[in-house]
Amino acid sequence: MKIKIFIIFVLMILLTNCSKKIYHSKIQKSKTPTIEREFRAAWIASVANINWPSTRGLSTEQQKKEAIYLLNLLKNNNFNTVILQVRPQADALYKSSLEPWSYYLTGAQGKTPSPYYDPLEFWILEAHKRGLELHAWLNPYRAHHTAGGEVTKASVVRKQPNLAVKLETGYWWLDPGNKDTQNHSYNVVMDIVKRYDVDGIHFDDYFYPYPSYNNNKDFPDDESWQVYLNSGGKLKRNDWRRENVNQLVKRVYKNIKRVKPQVKFGISPFGFWRPNHPSSVTSGFDQYNELYADAKLWLNKGWVDYFTPQLYWAINRTDLSFPVLLNWWKQENTKKRHLWPGMSIGRKKGAAAIDEVINQIMITRGMVSKSPGTVHWSIAPLIDSPELIKAIAEGPYKKQALVPKSSWLHKKKPKKPTLNYSIQNDSLLVTWNHKNLDQIANWVVHFKHDSKWSYNIFGRSINSQKIPLTIEDSKKELKAFAISAIDKFGNESVFEEIQITKLKLPIKD
Repeated sequence: MKIKIFIIFVLMILLTNCSKKIYHSKIQKSKTPTIEREFRAAWIASVANINWPSTRGLSTEQQKKEAIYLLNLLKNNNFNTVILQVRPQADALYKSSLEPWSYYLTGAQGKTPSPYYDPLEFWILEAHKRGLELHAWLNPYRAHHTAGGEVTKASVVRKQPNLAVKLETGYWWLDPGNKDTQNHSYNVVMDIVKRYDVDGIHFDDYFYPYPSYNNNKDFPDDESWQVYLNSGGKLKRNDWRRENVNQLVKRVYKNIKRVKPQVKFGISPFGFWRPNHPSSVTSGFDQYNELYADAKLWLNKGWVDYFTPQLYWAINRTDLSFPVLLNWWKQENTKKRHLWPGMSIGRKKGAAAIDEVINQIMITRGMVSKSPGTVHWSIAPLIDSPELIKAIAEGPYKKQALVPKSSWLHKKKPKKPTLNYSIQNDSLLVTWNHKNLDQIANWVVHFKHDSKWSYNIFGRSINSQKIPLTIEDSKKELKAFAISAIDKFGNESVFEEIQITKLKLPIKD
């Protein structure tokens, strides 16, 4: 009798455990399918009309048409970011009360586009429609370029002559040692951040000018240097110059985070820090002592969200090797920021260019695999070489990708979108909405035909998608779908799989 009771007791325990397993399996949330994440950007330069607009003085419609062409080129080939130069020489490709309209835009500095439009506003709107990020690229100190026409009364050189110094080759430069310069450049950055829905602010490698701009003579900052000494300054002159730049970089980063933490701040400095860093770089340009740019410090301190050293050299160049330099910067990335190197994609031609570019992308993926990405200098070779962009799009960029998450800024998942769905002929029509739409950057529409998940990435303004019930070529049937919200920090909402067989769907003609 006791044995029978014991057996019954054991069977009850087993049945109870079994039912628990079945119960938990029913409520287990689906695992989120993998979405590729990679920063895929191209620089679009306005200075000297390098990329856009193609020439100064185009009509508003011509400028818009060119912009749409470039955005479509990137979107259609699975890029996800535009880095647009909006302040080439202390001027503006946007409406500004601080600096004049750009000469490269209208052909006359200070002249308003006619018919009126705001180019930066237009670029942001059209980029976001396509699910692309838009980063505003600014030169923090260049006051006038030799290709920038005459220095007019609208120029900062004339309006604020205390800020600018003339270099022997014809350039004008804002003096970084002048506190008013620091305030002015800072105010320009923050004006853009506050008024525009940009996804990033980007500085390039022009801090103190390259020595050749002043015929290799010292930068003419005697006046601001003397002011510093008279105030009791103790730094050596080179250290003082570096500190001037350091202060602006730190100030910009800290205050972007204070005002709009979702806006990324990135810098693309010269490709290596100093000779002998790494040891294979035994000679060459010293940005630390020539541009007074302590780029290593900015990365070490985490004063950037992404860092894009301009690694414009080939993989197999022994003295300046792309992967060797990338590895050195990786070791200096102590705060684990995004390390997305800049590539010069136009230095080689034909098959050699294709091979080099794809290899550099793949090397970067291998070396910074947790947060891969590259920036292409510039968009011109992507336009001029159909073979190159086809090879990129059919190779490493074959699938769409989201920009990697910036986890140090914000980790909380956004709320999931609300959904509606119905059958329309041979498709499932899904529409969605979100109560915090201003916090959303992208949507991901996941769909599973038979057992394989796929996805499409859309910009925030899209709110519907038709998903085929059957893939015609293979006759694979739609089994499930899900819609994810991606916030401006790159975080994805909770993934909820909806199985088609369990839906009671209304049918619409």
